[in-house]
Amino acid sequence: MPLNLPEKIPAIEILKEENIFVMDSLKASMQDIRPLKIVILNLMPIKITTETDLIRLLSNTPLQIELEFLKLKSHTSKNTPIEHMLAFYKDFDMISKKKYDGMIITGAPVEQLPFEEVTYWQELTEIFNWTKTNVTSTFYICWAAQAGLYHFYNVAKRPLEKKLFGCFEHTINDKKNPIFRGFDDVFYAPHSRYTCTLREDVEKVKELSILSESEKAGIYIVMARNGREFFVTGHSEYSADTLHTEYLRDLKKGLPIDLPENYYRNNNPENPPFVRWKAHANLLFSNWLNYFVYQETPYDINNIR
Repeated sequence: MPLNLPEKIPAIEILKEENIFVMDSLKASMQDIRPLKIVILNLMPIKITTETDLIRLLSNTPLQIELEFLKLKSHTSKNTPIEHMLAFYKDFDMISKKKYDGMIITGAPVEQLPFEEVTYWQELTEIFNWTKTNVTSTFYICWAAQAGLYHFYNVAKRPLEKKLFGCFEHTINDKKNPIFRGFDDVFYAPHSRYTCTLREDVEKVKELSILSESEKAGIYIVMARNGREFFVTGHSEYSADTLHTEYLRDLKKGLPIDLPENYYRNNNPENPPFVRWKAHANLLFSNWLNYFVYQETPYDINNIR
């Protein structure tokens, strides 16, 4: 079943070129199905790219999904046309009385700042608190995962000596958890960050379960509240060329940056990336939607508590 997307959002035409079946809201309204309502708080600077990456993964499911996009009033995007933001994004006060089956909160390029110094921290934590009673399951990505762990469970983020950058091997700690249905024993996921979450900090909090980690990249997936919260430190949603784009961007800015690990064929940036995380990414999102959103959310969405 395809995604129900706002009419004319750019991702529709991009994904049709990839033979991914999506439909706009007009066509979806003709189907007599109660769609899952998913809201995405997109904190990434280049909004359209992130929208497309997430929609690509959410479309890989037999469920009909109705997507909404959320922005922060206290932060103005400098890298996305204002016309796009006005057409497709809502402020929190427009949705705060609503309930959602699922929510995704993306990363943001502010990880080297203390949380309280982020200009939109107060508004963001208000949204975090709102998810507890208005969303069946919330999926926090990268910096948002660190922010959520800090806000709810007082788990600190720790600085790394240099940027963790590349595609790394991960293992599973709880193979019976449905989030890993169909996974191999070892799988890959991209990471791009200057900070980390330490195992010993998470282990102090009884409400948290470390589901997956990496010898090189550290903790990957932490679960809380029986799956009502997932904190994912990597970027499984990244498309094939995202790390390449970030590498060239950092080089242009004169920032200290190594080649992304386990990424280019023969470790040569003149070669195309070796994509080894796409199957895992599709399973991760489809399992989350199926086992922790669709199978857990009440039929009457107003009964979410």
